[in-house]
Amino acid sequence: MEDIWLGYAKRLQALAATGLHYSPDAFDQERFAEIDTISREMIARLGQVPIGHLKGLAEPHEGYATPKIDIRAAVFRDERILLVREKVDGKWTMPGGFADIGYTAGDVAVKETWEEATLRVRIAKLYEIRHRARQPGEPDHRDFYKLFFLCTPEDDAPPQPGPETTDARFFETDALPPMSVGRSNPRDVARAREHLNAPETPTDWD
Repeated sequence: MEDIWLGYAKRLQALAATGLHYSPDAFDQERFAEIDTISREMIARLGQVPIGHLKGLAEPHEGYATPKIDIRAAVFRDERILLVREKVDGKWTMPGGFADIGYTAGDVAVKETWEEATLRVRIAKLYEIRHRARQPGEPDHRDFYKLFFLCTPEDDAPPQPGPETTDARFFETDALPPMSVGRSNPRDVARAREHLNAPETPTDWD
């Protein structure tokens, strides 16, 4: 769970970015700019991130500040889950990444699975929607929602790593490797298997 003060700081920064975009008053612009600066300093300290590295925060030209969207694909074969090993931290996760302009959410899940595991899949169901700040893992200075899709392989081809991954394999759900929990975690895997075995289960959300 994200620290409550980090959440407040992120909210302040988003409000400042929105105010800088919409407010026509020069006095208000000056105040919003000051709030933006202060909130970024707070995020840097609370999230232990160098202030120069705070990419992904809302900028004034973006208009109304909204969360980013991260999409993950839960791909099963013989009730085993597909995971890929990230180059960034050497840990495992469901294939996925941030949504791309011009693609539907389902398109992104299919595309990321191909790029990270060289597997063709089709979407079966959106089974989970989460707010990243409420998930386990290290604090993240960005704010985003996570969409999890249950997917089915289109053939029996073995998974192969892509340019951003070092390995791709199917795992038993009760014998998972160390996971990159900011991306996906064992709970997400467990829920995916429940939805696989009971497709009529309503989509989870927070």
